[in-house]
Amino acid sequence: MCGRFTLTKDNFDELAEELDAEPRPEDAGYRALYRPRYNIAPTDQHWIVRTKYERRHLLAAKWGLVNSWAADAKGAARQINARSETAMTSRAFREAFESRRCAVPADGFFEWVGAKEARKPVWFHSPADRQLLLFAGLYESWREPKTEKWTRTFTILTTDANETVAPVHDRMPVILPRERLDEWLFVPPEEKERPKYAKEVRDLLVPAEAGVLIATEVSPRANSVKNDDAACLEPAQDRERAEPLRLL
Repeated sequence: MCGRFTLTKDNFDELAEELDAEPRPEDAGYRALYRPRYNIAPTDQHWIVRTKYERRHLLAAKWGLVNSWAADAKGAARQINARSETAMTSRAFREAFESRRCAVPADGFFEWVGAKEARKPVWFHSPADRQLLLFAGLYESWREPKTEKWTRTFTILTTDANETVAPVHDRMPVILPRERLDEWLFVPPEEKERPKYAKEVRDLLVPAEAGVLIATEVSPRANSVKNDDAACLEPAQDRERAEPLRLL
């Protein structure tokens, strides 16, 4: 699964340039509030990448998908992840899988080892310093009935853990190869063609190859969503030898 993640790029323009994506004018307020994030939690505001008119757009969105037909947003925290094996047939995710695929920019994600009262956070990230990862995602737009305000929301697709993540957890976010990003984001203009194309891109929903990620045990500060600063990613100190990671 993916319960928390990071995106530590210094500024919004750097992120947009690396993604070759255009921001939307209506997201200017969110753009002004951009800051590096070291502990992104469910229902937090974040960013997604989608394609429209053959251009990548970088859009503000909340983590935790709320279906367009939902009466309220209470289910958002339960839909932060979607299993890639069943997303295409699930009522909650089927339509988004066919028509609203996106990528979620990040540079790492957390899992935990150890007893509940002494959990140790493990940060999975690229071997290259702050190299961008692209999680496969789905998005929806939901209108609050009372205020009629629209909110864009997203979920992160998960798959079986690869050899790096497996000692800690049996699931991981789908990490899209950069060279196949446009293939994932593309949505056929003709609605009747979308189910067939969606089946074709399911081959992207696999565990990341060996070497894409490394694991670093980091500060216990990352245990609390109240902490969101660079200290969360400081390597764990004062251990003469690392304890072996184990599946929870």
